[in-house]
Amino acid sequence: MSSWSTRFEDFLALDEDWVRPGAAVTRGDVLLTVVTVLLSLFVLALMRSIGSLAEVEDPVWQQWLLTAAPGLLLLVRRRWPLVTASLGSLMYWAIGTWSPMMSSLLSTQVVYLMLIFAGVAWARNRRALVAVYALILAAMFFWLVWGLGVGNVVSDMVTDTDPDALIPSSVAAPLMVGVINILYFGGGVIGGQVAWLGARQRARLEEQAATITEQSDRLREQAVVQERLRIARDLHDVVAHHVSGLGVQASAARRVMERDPEAAKGALSRIEEGSREAVSQMRGLLGTLRMGATGGEDHGPQPGLEEVASLTGGRPGLEVLHEVVEASPGALGAVPDAAGHSLYRTAQEALTNVARHSTARTARVIVRVDAASAEVEVTDDGRPRQGTSGTGMGQLGIRERVASHDGTVEIGPRPMGGYRVRARIPLRAEASG
Repeated sequence: MSSWSTRFEDFLALDEDWVRPGAAVTRGDVLLTVVTVLLSLFVLALMRSIGSLAEVEDPVWQQWLLTAAPGLLLLVRRRWPLVTASLGSLMYWAIGTWSPMMSSLLSTQVVYLMLIFAGVAWARNRRALVAVYALILAAMFFWLVWGLGVGNVVSDMVTDTDPDALIPSSVAAPLMVGVINILYFGGGVIGGQVAWLGARQRARLEEQAATITEQSDRLREQAVVQERLRIARDLHDVVAHHVSGLGVQASAARRVMERDPEAAKGALSRIEEGSREAVSQMRGLLGTLRMGATGGEDHGPQPGLEEVASLTGGRPGLEVLHEVVEASPGALGAVPDAAGHSLYRTAQEALTNVARHSTARTARVIVRVDAASAEVEVTDDGRPRQGTSGTGMGQLGIRERVASHDGTVEIGPRPMGGYRVRARIPLRAEASG
């Protein structure tokens, strides 16, 4: 018994804090109102044409007015739901009292049902809804009692009696009127409450979706900051390595400047080249990062393009092929450390994604170096593995790293199957000041 009462209270939602937002009058409301009024007048014309309203003594213009007036309330049924439901009930009572035949028209009945439905579906205050509808129900009850007890409702409904009927006509007529009105009014109330509960559920789902989106954005921002900090540490290590080398070359030049000017000249040339490379790296750092950090890790040189070959093993079920294409001998070793490390990390992340998220059996890593650029390309022969979609942070990290060197990245499926990650970094920009 308690479970049923709990369900009933949940269905009514009297203690619910959620308030359905008010709806302004829209084109849909105008269209519905116009169509409903026109159909109601058309039904009236049909009823008059077949003589069903022959007993109605009201003037024709009054019949048209009594038919069209209730439909006009549909225009603001969502804007002021309880007001329109109350006015609709009052109007229905007035029409039924003035001209009972006019209130029995199907169009009038449908309009009143729509007003009752809208009042429940769009009411802002649920307790005010209960109070208003209790008054409407009480007024309807007394009106039916008055019509059955004082009026001629029973005599009008009973045209002939069946001597073999199980229920006497004096009982059957009021009982039928009561059942019809209970089902009619109750159907509008229940349908409206179901619509209101559905709107509340949709609002909660939208709120949850907005919260999830906000949290996802926050996590993405945190991941971007962490990735940039990692890039900053990597670049810091490379720059620190070069600055240390500059100090060594400067010390050597100072010592041999008088005894061997040519050797000092070579050392100074290497200092010039190294300083330009360091400035280029710092420019990329300042262009992509808004903050930097230093950690307690080892600050030695990080792996570069020459160490890409070490990434081919350690992945069970995946064969990784490695190929190096150099425009000239020794071009691979001439790639700046920062650019080489970024391309190394790109290959590492791409191969990790293949192993985690692809059905590929074979992957190929191609390193290309010429006078203008250095490039790493990772391709595979598989397709996305079901249920292993990543967060996209790895690809974001690739783009961040390569962008710090003014490079370009191509990530996506290949036309003939498989996936490709290609990153290219210009070397002239790296070596220019």
